[in-house]
Amino acid sequence: MSSLNRRTFTILTEVTSDLPESYYQEHDIRPVPMQYTLDGTEHEGGVQGPEELHLFYDKLREGVPAKTSAVSPEQMTGLFRRELEADRDVLYLGFSSGLTSGYQSALLARDSLLEEYPGRIVCVDSLCASLGQGLFLDYVVRKRDEGLDLEACGKAAEEIRQHVCHYFTVDDLNHLYRGGRVSKTAAIFGTMLGIKPVMHVDEEGRLIPHGKVRGRRQSLDSLVASMGGKLSQELPNPYVFISHGDCEADARYVADQVKSRYGVPCKVMNPIGPIVGAHSGPGTVALFFLGKDRAEKRL
Repeated sequence: MSSLNRRTFTILTEVTSDLPESYYQEHDIRPVPMQYTLDGTEHEGGVQGPEELHLFYDKLREGVPAKTSAVSPEQMTGLFRRELEADRDVLYLGFSSGLTSGYQSALLARDSLLEEYPGRIVCVDSLCASLGQGLFLDYVVRKRDEGLDLEACGKAAEEIRQHVCHYFTVDDLNHLYRGGRVSKTAAIFGTMLGIKPVMHVDEEGRLIPHGKVRGRRQSLDSLVASMGGKLSQELPNPYVFISHGDCEADARYVADQVKSRYGVPCKVMNPIGPIVGAHSGPGTVALFFLGKDRAEKRL
């Protein structure tokens, strides 16, 4: 597509990217809300500020149950159509298909609009979550700002996604148990013994075990150590992103260690939103960076 007839395009991504509202506004991104239910009451999981998220995590600490739901094909169709009718093409960068069905909804929405708007919607499965999805988005935004068109940005997104590395640790195994990530026995005995799992998002966008240590500080140090094994001179990190489940002090500890050990600053540090937080729980800390690949030895 030549620069003379190049149409502007809108980037859409779910709020599971956990970026602050200021980022979406500054970079003209359309955050796609998702629904969650807290203590039987349904909420629209749009972009929320730190105070709202603190209250959400307090509820989780009290044992209040939370559930989430994916964006439907009908919702996605409406979001796409709004942009297309305003004469803007669409680049959808979806929350990992290994964790939700939202990407499939986007494909159904794209196909339903294909005859009316041929070639004007590009959908990419990020295979990312939380601020890993945010870091993925940030990379594509930089490519857009360099002047790449819709198709080229979509290709750049597909090329970078396997290099967006995710490492998580949680403070309470019971939230992983409720989400089906660990067994009830592992949650009970792990809690009694002070076991802290370290997890990562694999090549298929699934959250899987990476290792386990005893003690909170050791689990945070393990996130930092994991980064060292993935760094690549061919793909340097200008910065890292760090998200957390209402435990900013621990997130800042990780940021300080990354800066001290690797010389890489943290650009974005933000609480994990209710969609991901409902499954990971309070006390989660997650580190995201660009690396060689996502491959890990299966445990």
